[in-house]
Amino acid sequence: MRKVVWLMHVSLDGFAAGPKGEIDWIYLEDELFQDVHNIVRNADTALYGRVTYQLMRSCWPTAAKSPKATKHDIDHANWVNPAVKIVFSKSLKETDWQNTRIVKNHAAKELRELKERPGKNVILFASPSLASTFMSQDLIDEYWLNINPIILGRGKPMFKDFSGVHKMKLLGSKMYKNGVVNLHYGRN
Repeated sequence: MRKVVWLMHVSLDGFAAGPKGEIDWIYLEDELFQDVHNIVRNADTALYGRVTYQLMRSCWPTAAKSPKATKHDIDHANWVNPAVKIVFSKSLKETDWQNTRIVKNHAAKELRELKERPGKNVILFASPSLASTFMSQDLIDEYWLNINPIILGRGKPMFKDFSGVHKMKLLGSKMYKNGVVNLHYGRN
């Protein structure tokens, strides 16, 4: 069975984005990018909520062609553009990004069926509201949480729409030079 892996940056005080959805506070560095690339290369499908999808759609289709493209930009664009992309949204009507489809209803049912199909892992990028839906159905297998050394004070909480108890097992941790701490959890 395929694994669903949630990749998420979060502030020290538990916010996934600032008050207006801003993510310019996220600490980035090459080693972290390489670790993310190592995770995604074991996957063939990307999942997004609408907001995260629109952000990614504005960047990745042409990122590798930019004269300022970094190794990470090229590596990730070369992975994400041909990958299957599924956007869970009731309001998004269409998309022109290759290999993308929109799922309007029954997100948990769709993911449950996807996990049963043959293929590589499935990566959920950010999308905390969607993650809460999947968590409530116990559909996320691994959590790669990058805790950023910043306190935002307010913003979009990582677990706003989630209630319930999920016991986790720490599978690994890593501290980066820029102060980000990665916590890798699996379901207990």
